[in-house]
Amino acid sequence: MSESTQSTTAVTGESEVADLCRDLIRIDTSNYGNNEGPGERAAAEYVAEKLAEVGVEAKIIESAKGRASAVARIEGEDRSRPGLLIHGHTDVVPANAEDWTHHPFSGEVADGCVWGRGAVDMKDMDAMTLAVIRERLRTGRKPPRDIVLAFLADEEAGGTYGARYLVDRHPDLFEGVTEAIGEVGGFSFTVNDDLRLYLIETAEKGMHWMRLTVEGTAGHGSMTNDDNAITELCEAVARLGRHKFPVRVTKTVRAFLDELSDALGVELDPEDMDATLAKLGGIAKLIGATLRNTAQPTMLGSGYKVNVIPGEATAHVDGRFLPGLEDEFLAELDSVLGPRVRREDVHADKAYETSFDGALVDAMQSALRAEDPIARAVPYCLSGGTDAKSFSDLGIRCFGFAPLRLPPELDFAGMFHGVDERVPVDGLQFGVRVLDRFLDGC
Repeated sequence: MSESTQSTTAVTGESEVADLCRDLIRIDTSNYGNNEGPGERAAAEYVAEKLAEVGVEAKIIESAKGRASAVARIEGEDRSRPGLLIHGHTDVVPANAEDWTHHPFSGEVADGCVWGRGAVDMKDMDAMTLAVIRERLRTGRKPPRDIVLAFLADEEAGGTYGARYLVDRHPDLFEGVTEAIGEVGGFSFTVNDDLRLYLIETAEKGMHWMRLTVEGTAGHGSMTNDDNAITELCEAVARLGRHKFPVRVTKTVRAFLDELSDALGVELDPEDMDATLAKLGGIAKLIGATLRNTAQPTMLGSGYKVNVIPGEATAHVDGRFLPGLEDEFLAELDSVLGPRVRREDVHADKAYETSFDGALVDAMQSALRAEDPIARAVPYCLSGGTDAKSFSDLGIRCFGFAPLRLPPELDFAGMFHGVDERVPVDGLQFGVRVLDRFLDGC
């Protein structure tokens, strides 16, 4: 394409979404969970600049040095209607460049995909949101109702410096908002040539990130010691790591399995995990953990010298519980760990669940079908957590809806916090079209 042709070609949401995604990926916003990373200030300023270009003023709010979120409100045609929140986080988990095919902060386009940390979690949705809003405002198309945009810090470490801070300190920013869409929903799962399911998140597990501590008797490493804290802790951690919590089918999981059974034409038995998950292909990683509570050991620490038996040993565990099952989860956890282990929360948050109905869900389904005639939207429960937990405290009904049509062979679930994270360019463009239709119908 010549320069003269490029200069006269109109910029659209579809034409710029990949570049917006690449720009965001190139801004390193790695969140190490200890407030020592680069922060999200540069990403917040980028978002504010892109919104300012189409006449929208975003507020940049810092909760701590460099920990910044950007929030903006776009007036709708009917301001008497409740508002809609579209939220996304700009922080990402760290990445080791040596493990990647393409540098994780290069935003390189290869094999039809934008590669980089955040490509699916979740700078893709941030880019799609910016692309849609910028095109609508360039062409003078107001949304039917007020839209609040929130590009948030710190989601990857629980949202303390992002969504939680804004909900606690600046709830006025979300005045009049009753519904929200955010990450980890709206992506496709191809059943066959005649059916693609799009998973809409209506529930997510609660969390207990916890520290386990065992105290023992310190001593010389050459001596016998029947009260070794490391031994006691490791035995408890091993029991927990091997423990299978019982299957518990929640309302959302039952609805998903019913929808999937109908789509596949076979009965899915949640009590037979192996047979059920074998039918789910690439989404088994996302769905499998929603059939039971989970507690995964993730870190161990103790001692300071090889010939010294320490008096204390610690471990960290990522615990997740299904909606309505927190008390059961904690009681079973303590039973497995035993009386010698002291546990304390590092970060805890509630589970969340809403129903799969209403005008907003209808708008999602209609927008998906308009762009993909074989689309069928189904509810599902997320095994992890999102900023929806914080916004639900304001009475906002939250859904995961970041629409992407994906090739069947792409291991989408495996790329969350994984190596070689990438998103198809045509998937981003599909998402722009769907979100635009969704805003018209919501």
